Amino acid sequence: MFALVDCNNFYASCERLFRPDLKGRPIVVLSNNDGCVVARSAEAKALGIKMGVPFFQLQELVQQHGIKAFSSNYALYGDMSARIMSLLEEMAPEIEVYSIDEAFLDLTGVSACTSLEVFGQQVRNDVRQCTGIQVCVGIAPTKTLAKLANHAAKRYPKTGGVVDLMDPARQRKLLAIIPVDEVWGVGRRLSERLNDMNIQTALDLAKACPKVLRRQFSVVLERTVRELNGISCLELDAASSPKKQIICSRSFGQRVTEYADMHAAVCGHVERACEKLRSQGSTARMLNVFIRTSPFNQHEPYYSNNANVGLPEPSSDTRDFIMAAVRALMSVWKPGFRYMKAGVMLSDFYEPGIFQPSLLEAVSPRVTSDALMATLDRINQSSPGRIRFAGKGKASNWTMKRQNLSPCYTTRWSELPVASLT
Repeated sequence: MFALVDCNNFYASCERLFRPDLKGRPIVVLSNNDGCVVARSAEAKALGIKMGVPFFQLQELVQQHGIKAFSSNYALYGDMSARIMSLLEEMAPEIEVYSIDEAFLDLTGVSACTSLEVFGQQVRNDVRQCTGIQVCVGIAPTKTLAKLANHAAKRYPKTGGVVDLMDPARQRKLLAIIPVDEVWGVGRRLSERLNDMNIQTALDLAKACPKVLRRQFSVVLERTVRELNGISCLELDAASSPKKQIICSRSFGQRVTEYADMHAAVCGHVERACEKLRSQGSTARMLNVFIRTSPFNQHEPYYSNNANVGLPEPSSDTRDFIMAAVRALMSVWKPGFRYMKAGVMLSDFYEPGIFQPSLLEAVSPRVTSDALMATLDRINQSSPGRIRFAGKGKASNWTMKRQNLSPCYTTRWSELPVASLT
């Protein structure tokens, strides 16, 4: 048995949590460089604001309805997520953190102590009381049904934020009113093909022959059909698999024309990518650097290029990758362009100590590399950005726009919220 716990309008809820004066006011959270809407409060959704819409197109609505816009504050969202996941770990035998605002819970044995619906309400109450964030809970014998149960818990207020789909009759009743494109793993293109086969609802999909769908589509869709019929095919993935590729990139706050700015931006991306690499305990041997101008500007020439550099041996030392990145950047850099974006990608991962070196290349490993990188990471985890590599330089005009950034209420001493009694 599974439960899916999903935070309601998570980014917007985190912003409102420390701004009670915004209660009832529409809130939107913007993407990097304050470009597009990536999260909305319930009030903003009621105004018809769609996900991904450019913010500049909303100026009339902003003035008309007093919409409050925030730049993405991932330090705040990440910390609030960690607090919620920590609470959930105390309440269930095992959990799988599916995303920053979602987690699957293993409910094995819970029904022997209390009803699952009561347990779901307890989860909601505890998370709200300890963090201030509202969540909804979907309960079902499979992960796919738990996703649909959570969808129903959010959509229908009369459920009280908890839907228990253990009863097969109740499962069928809900599946009959859910469009097939709402089923977990069924995207827009797949749903269009299913619609052509007269599969319109989740119930239609559940009734379809899994073997036929496997031949026509994939084994993934076959599993989805079986899960909709209450047959669990997807286990709880308690330990997240390490990534096989790490990409760090970002659009610039304003166009970059100087090599020094591009050099600093690429070094900054390398620094962050290597931090992620070390956090999952991997080493990498291949680095890719890419730069490009805007493909949408019809008045300027378009230029895009990338370069790969391989290391003699896998490494997680930021210094190795910065030297490689500079070589790659120099091979693709062309002056005279107004660059919009740059990034780096690490690939060809290895576990530390597992690599057959070349007999012909003599490589001298850095003796204190692991200790030095661990020290840097430890310092920067307690105080982000406190130690940086010289190639990154100081913050410059290549950094992204964050004109509506809220304080880091929970992770920075100087920005702790202050309460006063009057």
